[in-house]
Amino acid sequence: MKEEKLEQLKGTTTVGLVCRDGVVLATDSRATMGYLVASKKSKKIYSITDRIAFTTAGGVADTEQLVNMMRAEAGYYAMHEGTPMTVSACAKMVSNLMNSYLYYANLLVGGMDDDSPRLFFIDIDGGMIEEKMLATGSGSSVAYGVLETEFKEGMKTEEAIPVAIRAIKTAMKRDIATGNEVLVAVVTKKGYRELTPDEIKKLA
Repeated sequence: MKEEKLEQLKGTTTVGLVCRDGVVLATDSRATMGYLVASKKSKKIYSITDRIAFTTAGGVADTEQLVNMMRAEAGYYAMHEGTPMTVSACAKMVSNLMNSYLYYANLLVGGMDDDSPRLFFIDIDGGMIEEKMLATGSGSSVAYGVLETEFKEGMKTEEAIPVAIRAIKTAMKRDIATGNEVLVAVVTKKGYRELTPDEIKKLA
């Protein structure tokens, strides 16, 4: 069963960086089925609230179900508690779901808790860790080569975005299952924002 689950996770690279003023998330846009490129424009970054977002490496259907569930849970949490869901609460809930059900995905959950940017990795078994710098997927080892060299804690998001883009583009050159376009989103106190293709091209 373990080998079958891991087989589902081939074919992507995602990056998450905690900065002084927010969190930067970046992915490629290629979705694969074995050696087949199933999609060149696959969405792998999702907003859950205006201050929490996911990246995914894994099954598209499973991810969409998790995203829809967490958007609903975040709305319920805000109504019940009278305050927006925190990044850590969101990550813990996703971790519990992943531990209880067979979701074929590795997730990065990032965003802002008040003035504090936070980033969590959640694996297919529901394991959860918090880090300042993360990469997942088949091209993650290549991406880490760039991140370890160029990313520094305390960077602003505007400084870290080009680093995240270079990490994804470098993975594209070395990992055949990573490719096509670079997608980037930033979560700050101002909210969630996806960069346009023109903005990414200028920073690449």
